[in-house]
Amino acid sequence: MPLLEAVILVNARLVFPKNMTESITEINKINSDTNDLQCLASKVVHICLFVEDIPQFAVNIIKQEIFNNGGNVVYNDVVNDSLENTNVFITGNLVQINKLVMCLMMQQGILADIGSKIKLVTQTLEKKETNYYCCGRYKLEIGKKTYIMGILNITTDSFSGDGLLAEVPDTTLKTIAKTSIELSANDKESIIDVACRKAEQMVANGANIIDVGGESTRPGYVAVDEKEESDRILSVVEKLVKTVNVPISVDTSKSYVAENVLNAGAHIINDVNGLLKDPKIATLAASYGAGVIVMHNPDTPLHGDIFSCITKSLRKSVDVALKSGLKQDNIILDPGIGFGKTLQQNLEVMRRLDELRCLGYPVLLGTSRKSMIGNVLNLPVNERVEGTAATVTFGIAKGVDFIRVHDVKEMCRVVKMSDAMVRSL
Repeated sequence: MPLLEAVILVNARLVFPKNMTESITEINKINSDTNDLQCLASKVVHICLFVEDIPQFAVNIIKQEIFNNGGNVVYNDVVNDSLENTNVFITGNLVQINKLVMCLMMQQGILADIGSKIKLVTQTLEKKETNYYCCGRYKLEIGKKTYIMGILNITTDSFSGDGLLAEVPDTTLKTIAKTSIELSANDKESIIDVACRKAEQMVANGANIIDVGGESTRPGYVAVDEKEESDRILSVVEKLVKTVNVPISVDTSKSYVAENVLNAGAHIINDVNGLLKDPKIATLAASYGAGVIVMHNPDTPLHGDIFSCITKSLRKSVDVALKSGLKQDNIILDPGIGFGKTLQQNLEVMRRLDELRCLGYPVLLGTSRKSMIGNVLNLPVNERVEGTAATVTFGIAKGVDFIRVHDVKEMCRVVKMSDAMVRSL
């Protein structure tokens, strides 16, 4: 009986290395004796780059240089002879893009600026030293784990119904809190005790940061003047910095409040206006050695490419921060889910979260119990834990470093499982 012919099973599969680290990992699986692993890995990492608002003469130089190096560029031929700025789409591997960067940075003026901006983007794909987020006496290693920020609202009207001024059982206290009448010493002590117990429980459940807020920022919120906002949270912050061993963040857009809480020992200012409406916050944070979280929060409806709008705005926020004396390791970015965006725009931001990594800063995601989840699942605020968990898991897979949540115990478990799958533990 003739022998059966040997069956040769060829197994072809795709790999998708997103950066140098992943590229090197894939190449090393071959066990080759490649001499220049870095160079080969650079050729494996493929880049699609969108560069906006550049002058026409720069397009011609970029086109010539990238074509010479084997890459490609797409641009608008129609406006080639106009004086208007335009956009280009560049594609190539990391070696080809880096050659373009070197060419541009050897020039002067706008060309050198374009080169430096592209370099900042491509550097996020290359292996580099360990980064940290520095806020006061705390130094959090970025990439090691996902950090959980627990929400502590000292308000009457939080959208999620968790405002502590609405929880304090004394009816008189609730009435006082909804007006601007000064609270008695006993009332204040009651609020401080409730707030600190809740914060301590969040830390016990896994919170790495506590974010204290004295004014709701929900749609249709009632504005609180700076003195009342400060009065609501100042004593809580003073006690928390002494009783819990995690950074204390304060959610405020007022420099008056920021100065008071920083003086009380707060480590982070979380500004939903991204330092653009009250830049003094950045100066104060820098003077106290604090960190900041800058969020995208548009004044008008967004049109066109939403990530063009978001990244431009966040770059402005970063510029304010750096010019005010803050350092790169003092800054976290927040895309502002639920702020000035439609449901479809919020979902698009979620899908494209990894694009924020090109800015080179850690990213915070705040989706907890928000209307995006309620609208998709058709559920009230108190039934959005599972939806929040889905956004947290997806966000971590897309590269976020911090999550801001109400349900710390549940989300700590979600984060631990997500990190086990996404990060090298």
